[in-house]
Amino acid sequence: MHPQRRKRLTWIVLLLLVLGAAVALATYALRQNINLFYTPTQLAAKEAAEGQRIQVGGLVLQGSVKRSSESLQVRFTLTDLGDTVDVTYQGILPDLFREGQGIVANGIWNGQEVEAYEVLAKHDEVYMPPHVKAAIEAAGHPASAGQEKSYGDY
Repeated sequence: MHPQRRKRLTWIVLLLLVLGAAVALATYALRQNINLFYTPTQLAAKEAAEGQRIQVGGLVLQGSVKRSSESLQVRFTLTDLGDTVDVTYQGILPDLFREGQGIVANGIWNGQEVEAYEVLAKHDEVYMPPHVKAAIEAAGHPASAGQEKSYGDY
């Protein structure tokens, strides 16, 4: 083989190896940070693997919020009006968090409950996260089921 062709082939092979390593590292990093959305019904059906980072959304069940008197730990139950899932959270909840409201929690599924590290509450009375709305409608209920309060109820 001609020396110039051998040199060119060597550079091409090195470039492909570096490119392959970069793609592999990026894929590995993205896989660690993906949060798949699940509904309470899907979690009750054990569709998520234990230890997996997830997002779960639904309505906070009336009467389910339990606050620890000694720490910032809060336990509550989410429902999509089909099934329920328990959520524990350590920290200060958003101001708009309350029973009957739609929320999305990011956390780890341990097979029994979600250990949330972030809780996101909807920003007004008419908004519902799209995943939560679709899950409630799939359960055969109108998407406005958890929105009994109006602006005048405050």
